[in-house]
Amino acid sequence: MTTLKSKLHDDLTAAIKARDELRSSTLRLTLTAIAKEEVAGDAARELSDAEVEKIIAREAKKRREAAEAFAQGGRAEQAERERAEGELLADYLPKQLTDDELDGLVAEAVEEAKAGGAEGPRAMGAVMKIVNPKVAGRAEGGRVAAAVKRRLAG
Repeated sequence: MTTLKSKLHDDLTAAIKARDELRSSTLRLTLTAIAKEEVAGDAARELSDAEVEKIIAREAKKRREAAEAFAQGGRAEQAERERAEGELLADYLPKQLTDDELDGLVAEAVEEAKAGGAEGPRAMGAVMKIVNPKVAGRAEGGRVAAAVKRRLAG
């Protein structure tokens, strides 16, 4: 079992013992998503920590989007629960990049793309190919794309 997955299991056990309903239900849903991913496809397999991290990030993003939808629908109590679940899952993810750190990485990638001959707004794909591996798991794709667009436009 991967270290991150075993940590989730241990935390679930602790949450159940502490009767922490929010934490235990959130971890159960996340572990279920991981188990589904492990048995998807032709053969069952053990996921790496990086793959487990991607699943946790996906689950956290679902919670954020659901919180926004509930807030817009006037269901503040449900929105707050979704927000709390998203924050709980964020604790298992790597620390997110600040805007300044992200801008620095994007600036480096733009320079690298220019050296490769890609310039202007059409260089978006080339820059994203360079910057995505550097920020994997530490910044959301939409945030990265927005930073790249700003840098290429400016």
